[in-house]
Amino acid sequence: MKNVIVTDIARPTRASLTALAAFGVATVLEAQGRTGYLGPDLVARMPGARIAGSVVTAMCWPGDNLMIHAAVEQCTEGDILLVTTTSPCRDGLFGELFATSLRARGVQGAVLTTGVRDIAELRAMPFPVWSTAVSAQGTVKATAGAVNVHVVVGGSLVQPGDVLVADDDGVVVVPRAAVDNVIVAARARETKEEDTRRAFNDGQLGLDRYHLREKLTELGVHYVRQSENQCRDSVEPIG
Repeated sequence: MKNVIVTDIARPTRASLTALAAFGVATVLEAQGRTGYLGPDLVARMPGARIAGSVVTAMCWPGDNLMIHAAVEQCTEGDILLVTTTSPCRDGLFGELFATSLRARGVQGAVLTTGVRDIAELRAMPFPVWSTAVSAQGTVKATAGAVNVHVVVGGSLVQPGDVLVADDDGVVVVPRAAVDNVIVAARARETKEEDTRRAFNDGQLGLDRYHLREKLTELGVHYVRQSENQCRDSVEPIG
């Protein structure tokens, strides 16, 4: 890894960020072919928050938050700070003071593959944060890392200037080049889901709407009366 701080990264339009923020993580994930999910370990520390922002990345060493300080300078209005480390770390690299500085710059929130602390203060601000742990353990500021380099989180590649969408379901990355297409696909998915919601509210079953009865038959599933099944169970041992 080169110890660099990349400046002036390209970002999507604010209109694109606003549009993506209207969709949930699950909708965006499905709209782009179930790719880009950063994994179930990232937990919302401020339930109910939903944000979308362009990514500024910080690559730190475990137990060291020096490069977060460097990354704050590169953050602008509408960004989300994404912090990861060169190897697993659960220490509290981020807290209320970082959040105060980022909020003053118009940053939407932060996502960390490490621990965070000052949870009560973050919720009171409020400043949305997603992390893999909560830990009071502090850090040092001693080792060089990198800012605005590509990182991999949960098996997904994240490039500086991509878009993160985050809510109670987790975090998903949308490549900057794909933003407009994903917005169109997400809108179409929401329309389809609204039609399905109305159908379910009117009493239609998923078995019929999704043509799953045919699938059950194909898989050899049979409907039997309880009395028939009890009789069968009494003569057919399990295992």
